[in-house]
Amino acid sequence: MKIVNLRATTVSVPLEAPLRHANGCHWGRFVRTIIEVETDNGLVGLGEMGGGGESAEAAIAALKTYVVGHDPARLEQLRFLIANPTASLYNNRTQLLAALEFACLDVLGQAWGVPVCDLLGGRLRDRVPFAAYLFFRYPNPRTGAGEVRTAEQVVAHARELQRLHGFRTHKLKAGVFPQDYELDVYRALAASLPGCSFRFDPNAVWSTEQAIRFGQAIEDLRNDYLEDPVYGLHGMRRTREMVRVPLATNTVVVNFEQLAANVLNTAVDVILLDTTFWGGIRACVKAAAVCETFQLGVAVHSSGELGIQLATMLHLGAVLPNLTFAADAHYHHLADDIIVGGPMRYVDGSIAVPDAPGLGVKLDRDKLGLYGEEYKRLGGYPYDQDPGRPGWSPLVPNDRWADPADGRPAGIPY
Repeated sequence: MKIVNLRATTVSVPLEAPLRHANGCHWGRFVRTIIEVETDNGLVGLGEMGGGGESAEAAIAALKTYVVGHDPARLEQLRFLIANPTASLYNNRTQLLAALEFACLDVLGQAWGVPVCDLLGGRLRDRVPFAAYLFFRYPNPRTGAGEVRTAEQVVAHARELQRLHGFRTHKLKAGVFPQDYELDVYRALAASLPGCSFRFDPNAVWSTEQAIRFGQAIEDLRNDYLEDPVYGLHGMRRTREMVRVPLATNTVVVNFEQLAANVLNTAVDVILLDTTFWGGIRACVKAAAVCETFQLGVAVHSSGELGIQLATMLHLGAVLPNLTFAADAHYHHLADDIIVGGPMRYVDGSIAVPDAPGLGVKLDRDKLGLYGEEYKRLGGYPYDQDPGRPGWSPLVPNDRWADPADGRPAGIPY
């Protein structure tokens, strides 16, 4: 079996409302690039990567000469062909490699008649639990609905998500407003949902001293972990020495060199594995094995997925023996998807691992066309800019907080 063609299509899929974060905002939509790898026996494998738009399409197109004629089963050879570690000093292709690996695994599963998790050692679970991923949100620019800014709105949104999807774990994405305000919101959230567990993520914009202060102030809550309170391994290490809450990261341990440094001098307790950031599902399985050996916790990170990448997260979650935390997913914020059958369903806070061969999802060509045209109409957006605060950028550590009393909608094109 050989690869004969490689295609990329960028789409813009709407969210229920714009999602605010410490470094900017998702402007009411996710821009994702869908990858299709076609083989000489007529199979098509699917991959997905985030951001970039035309630049992502161009980067994928530039790899066509690398992969056409390549056997999709030779995944280790593909890794060095696309992302040789020394060559990548000049052109880091880790996320491109991940999208190609997804598609190759999808092809192999289809060719061999088995789901991807069976190619990775076989499933240990049939369903993967997920956390409710809670954001401060601007109102939908079209309808005016969906704002989440106050403690009351955060609590109401969490309760509604629990009612709809059955979540028992709730993660608050923060670092938007002053620390004391967000502490009050987080404590109100924990008080409103007894029996649930919680996690907090300010996206690494605090100082170490701020992180210690906040971490000590939440020690009495049922925390899974405090995620990326500061940027850098040493800042995390200083925080960990002073706080009795496990620390987690998807920012400062995102490759094997950083994982080795964390093993040798531990700064982070829980590693959030991302099938894109680490360069594929297989890389995450390898990293999880290292974490298992050294008794580090493992969770699954979300980078703003549509159904294709969600399928990679499900197959990863199915095979990890040491996945003791609910996975993250932005997925419930989507208004639609580009896979056949529409968005996958949560039941009791979990999603079923696909049983069909390969990744187990298929492209809805009509939706791909629709949201491809939406991307051409709307274009991309600067993820690291807040449309409600033109010209703003955060410091690290930050002191340029949004005003929680400011309820003005953001001017976002739609």
